[in-house]
Amino acid sequence: MKKYRDYYFLQAKKDNYPARSVYKLKEIEDKLKLFKKGMKVLDLGAAPGSWSLCAGELVGFSGKVLGVDLQETHTAFPVNVKFMQGDVFELSPEIEEAIKQLEPFDIIMSDMAPRTIGNKFTDQMRSADLCREALERAKQHLLPEGAFIVKIFMGPEYEAFVKEMRCVFDKVKTVKPKSSRSESKEIFIVGLGFKKELCD
Repeated sequence: MKKYRDYYFLQAKKDNYPARSVYKLKEIEDKLKLFKKGMKVLDLGAAPGSWSLCAGELVGFSGKVLGVDLQETHTAFPVNVKFMQGDVFELSPEIEEAIKQLEPFDIIMSDMAPRTIGNKFTDQMRSADLCREALERAKQHLLPEGAFIVKIFMGPEYEAFVKEMRCVFDKVKTVKPKSSRSESKEIFIVGLGFKKELCD
């Protein structure tokens, strides 16, 4: 195992996060300063909960974080973070109601990845599909001028998706966190300034 893998894995344990992925969000925040106290955040594909925990810390107890994932998690969350098990793209009435109670959200974020099969083209296409589904949720539930963070695998669909993002947000940034594994094709796209009027 490479040393940097050891470092982020061990650091997550030391900092009481369930996964090393938390440092990706921390790097994005260090670069772009998206979170403020009192914000409302929707975390799509939240399990095991590292991003939700981090967001909860960043928005403080005056803020709210709602995390949703198909998988369950045994992570203990603070009172300002709520986790619900379910499909983020086919919402149960309970999750729909939880979203309605909090929307519009200041930030919607997705660290979702498809189940990979080892075929780079297929994996990237599936990743892009997830990104588009998450973007649709952002269009429905984001506050005007809100922000959207989404993970995509680099490949043929990358440029097309960035173009779609530019129709939805005033600015689009890309971040490749140092905490991503060097062999990983993942990159994070961040939309800033959600537009009230979208492109045709």
